[in-house]
Formats: sequence, C-alpha cells, structure tokens
Amino acid sequence: AAMTSLNQRRNMSAANQTTSAREFQFEQEPSPQAAQQPSNSSSPSSSSSDMCESKNIVPVDNASAKKDQAFRLFLLFMMTAQNSSVVLVTRYTRAGIAPEDLYVINDLVMITEVGKLVMSAALEYNATQGHLLRSIKENIFERPLDFFRILIPSLLYLVQNSVLYIAISNLTAPMFQVTYQCKLLTTAIVSVVMLQRRYSMKQWLCLTVLGMGVAIVVLGARDSGKDDDAKEEDSANAQNLFTGLSAVTVACLCSAFAGVYFEKVLKRPTNDGGRARAPVSMWMRNVQMAFFSICIALINMQRESGDRGFTGESDENGDAIAKPFMHGFTGWAWVIVALQAGGGMLVAAVIKYADNVLKGMATGVSVATGTFASTFLFGTTLSMQFGIGAGAILVSVYLFSNDLPVACGGGKKAKSDVEMKALLPK
Repeated sequence: AAMTSLNQRRNMSAANQTTSAREFQFEQEPSPQAAQQPSNSSSPSSSSSDMCESKNIVPVDNASAKKDQAFRLFLLFMMTAQNSSVVLVTRYTRAGIAPEDLYVINDLVMITEVGKLVMSAALEYNATQGHLLRSIKENIFERPLDFFRILIPSLLYLVQNSVLYIAISNLTAPMFQVTYQCKLLTTAIVSVVMLQRRYSMKQWLCLTVLGMGVAIVVLGARDSGKDDDAKEEDSANAQNLFTGLSAVTVACLCSAFAGVYFEKVLKRPTNDGGRARAPVSMWMRNVQMAFFSICIALINMQRESGDRGFTGESDENGDAIAKPFMHGFTGWAWVIVALQAGGGMLVAAVIKYADNVLKGMATGVSVATGTFASTFLFGTTLSMQFGIGAGAILVSVYLFSNDLPVACGGGKKAKSDVEMKALLPK
C-alpha cells in the first residue's frame, strides 16, 4: 500500500510538471486557435484588464511618434532659420555700407571662434559630468601629436569662414546659397582621391547635374550683368561676380579638404602604447579646433595690423586712424556671431537625431526662404535661368543622399551608406 501511494504521488508530480511546462509554452508561443478563440476559463476581470492594457499601449506609441515628429519638424525649422538668417544678416551688414564703417572680417571670425570654444567646453563639461580638466589633460597634454593633427583642418576652416564673408559681400544671397552647394561636388571628388570612396551611378549623375546647374546659374548672372546700360556698372558687376565666385570656389575646396582630412583623423584607431583608448568626443574636437582657430586669427591680426582699413577720421597729426579691434560691431554683427556659434551645435543635433530626408528638405527650404526674403529686403531680381539652375541643384543635392520616389522605381535602401555627413560644426 505504501509503494502504491508513493507511485501515485510521483505520477501526480510528473503530470503537474508537464502541465506547467505546457502552460509556459503557450504563454511564450500561443497557438492560432488560442489567439482566435479566447479561453473560457479566463475571468471577465482579467479580460477587461488585458483590454485596458492594450488600449493604454497604443496611445503611448502614438504620443511618442507625435513627439518625435514634432522634434524633427522643430529641427527642420531651426536649420532653415539658421541657414537663411546667416546669409541674409551677413549680406545686410556688408552690402551698402561705407568702407570706413565695415567691421574687419578677421575680428568677426575670431569672436565667433571664441563663442564656439566656450559653448563646446560647456558641452564637454556636461558630457564628462564635470571632469572637463581631466578630459583636457587626457586628450591634449597627454596626446600632443593627436592634438596637433587638428591644426590642419582648423586652418582650412578658418580660411573657409573668412572667404565666405568675401563671397557674400560680392554675391546676392540667392546666388551665394545656390553656388555654395558645389561643396558637395568638391567633397565627393576629394573623398574619392583621399579615401578611395565609391559612389553609385545615381550619385555621379546627381553630381553631374549639380555642376550643370551651377553653370546655368553663373551664365545667367553674367548675361544679366551684360544687359546693363552703363559699361562702368557692367564692369563693376563682373568684378564683383568674379570675386564672389572665386571666394565660393576657395570655400568649397577648403570645406572638402578639411572635412575629408578630419574624417581620416576620426577613423584613426585611438591607442596609447598598444592599449585601446576611448575616441575623442566631438565636443573636445571642437574645443581643439576653436583653440587653433583663435591662435591663427590672432597671428593674422598682427600680420594685417597695417592693412585693417581706416575709420575715416584723423588724429591730431593729421594721419588716418586705423580701425581698432571690433570696429563696426553693431547689434547685427553680434547676431551673426550667435548664429554662427549656435549653428555648430545645431549641426551636431541634426547629425544625431535627423536623417538625409530632413537635411535635404532643410537645404531646399532655406534656399527658397533666402531667395524669397532677398527679393523683398534687397530688391534682388531673379531670371528664368536662375530658377532652372537652382531647381536642378536642389534636386541633385536631395537625391544624392536619398532614394528615388517609389513611383520612379526607387524606395530601396542602398547596401552601403556613402553619405557624406557634416563631420564637424562649421
């Protein structure tokens, strides 16, 4: 009897284990019948609680999706406002101003770099949780060779920022915004040479269309200049156009070489005596580049001390007074400094949270906004050739990093991402 009772207990235990295992299996992978026909053993209270939970999940997902979409629209608005405002405000402070009242470009660039240095240091302080000095020691004093590698892109970006003001002073806002998109073409060519990067046939076609669009815009501008009545005015416009386009070309080349070189620096393996080290953060790289840019700007200030221009006033000896530091800095000049320094932080946010579609839309909307505002603020006249060329440029810039629409046979993602992101806020 005792043996019989023991065997019954063992059989009941094995049956319970089998039942619990099956119940666990159904919880993990419910059968189609269970999914279609709910069990009658479940109580109404449990069914109502499940329904409440399922109802609560959907609004949370919708809320997060709406929040993400709102944030992306906010980034689009901020990028459009920043890109358009910088060009328009800079054009306003340089066009139609007497030479003795103009600010010195080198002074503005240096003040802007100081602002970038302060903001980048503050963000690095926040990223390291208050250990900014330790980060400076580890990434600058303990790694001097890696620190001095940033000198080359710093010099290139300083030249780029300086010639951009020359370009805006000699070109209309729409002309500058459209022709400056050539930096995509120069960056692609330089990346192929220095990084052996490969591009698809669609991307090379976009680059070809971009170059043709720039040629159409430039030829249209030259034809409009030749239609002027006065030859003196025609020669002055041609000189301004040549100077502005030359400055844009130099800026595009500097942007391409600096971006590709900095990409090679970022992709270098970080090690110390054979030990792998954490990569240098973007904010610390910005601190390093801003430091070198300030040093180069100070040297340039000393070099051009006798060629800074004059204020239009004379001293007691009758000699013309040279422009002092920060001469001509009005409220609009400080607006440019804030836009340029804050624009770098905005670019970093876009790289982290946005995608190619958003950046392509921001480029097109900013050019359209700048063109529309320039016609009212500065009386800029646009020709049909400018519209055709600008449209070709914007479409090629957008399609270079994005797929074709589904109706055109696109919609498939590329196997490799060869997008050239803005590696560093400029």
